Amino acid sequence: MAPALNLPIVPPVKPMLAKAVNGIPDEGDLAFEPKWDGFRCIVFRDGDEIYLGSRNERPLTRYFPELLAPLEDCLPERCVVDGEIIVTVGDHLGFDALQQRIHPAQSRIDRLATETPAEFVAFDLLALDDADLTSAPFRERRRVLETVGQAFSAPIHLVASTLDRTLAHDWFVTFEGAGLDGLIAKPLDGTYQPNKRVQFKVKHTRTADVVVAGYRMHKDGQGVGSLLVGLHGADRGRLQHMGVASSFTATLRAELIHTLAPFITHDPAEHPWADWMTAAAHEDGLMPGAPNRWSAGRDPAHWVPLRCELVAEVKYEAVLNGRFRGTTRFVRWRPDRDPATCSYDQLETPAPLAIGAVLGARG
Repeated sequence: MAPALNLPIVPPVKPMLAKAVNGIPDEGDLAFEPKWDGFRCIVFRDGDEIYLGSRNERPLTRYFPELLAPLEDCLPERCVVDGEIIVTVGDHLGFDALQQRIHPAQSRIDRLATETPAEFVAFDLLALDDADLTSAPFRERRRVLETVGQAFSAPIHLVASTLDRTLAHDWFVTFEGAGLDGLIAKPLDGTYQPNKRVQFKVKHTRTADVVVAGYRMHKDGQGVGSLLVGLHGADRGRLQHMGVASSFTATLRAELIHTLAPFITHDPAEHPWADWMTAAAHEDGLMPGAPNRWSAGRDPAHWVPLRCELVAEVKYEAVLNGRFRGTTRFVRWRPDRDPATCSYDQLETPAPLAIGAVLGARG
């Protein structure tokens, strides 16, 4: 439960969202910012009380205790700030490490707060003192946030922002090397509208040909919900699990049941992921679709193995730790491709960039 706060805006508040667009918009009065790969968080501060709200309105406060003192040091006495919680591993964003921070055990939370400490990147200001700023245009909110941000120091950061489309394009290309996944474009005259997609996000989208190794039924039991896909190593070695491809229409979900039926294998020994079909393998999370804290109630064994003879083209945004990151979408079947030729070498790898170059960027 959120604490009682003497602020013009109180939790829970759903953050303002962005809709996907193809390419950087070439018209309109827009500000461009890096798009972070972290946990969206609205910070409410009222004196000594700090509350971290999430996109799903569940509190994040207990999971990131190391942020509370820096936020108290850097933020005004009474304010509401929208931003992103991130974790860096080396010189790169570490989303996997960030996911591990959500844990029920306090002892683990305390240990990870030291081992993989979080940082906060501020990119909007919803309230300051007694003023509700949500009805003010973004250009005004940004101006006040920049003034507030003069007091920021690591691990609290002010996001870089630019009106220059050429610089924005440069950020879009180079910042991916530090683990970021695109840009956010914000209308300068736009007000803050919770839970509305009134901003724009520009994300990297690429395609790859992958081996279809299994499928899962849709949650409603009507047709296929997702395909389990993989790629071979550069030496065409063992098939590695890359994640799932989904986003099917209801019609296609039903069609896939019939399309995939001839390829179902009933002998686990014939499948390259045979060692993941045992209960013991589920415990280490290696099994495709294995349950975790983000997929509570999902049955890890409820997937249907297929003979690895089908190739599909998919759209993906990025690869993280050897797997597709974000939503991977089915495009079409590739009957002309030999599954053995579907390897990692077709994936694009951005030039590495230190995360400090992003956090220190200036528009």
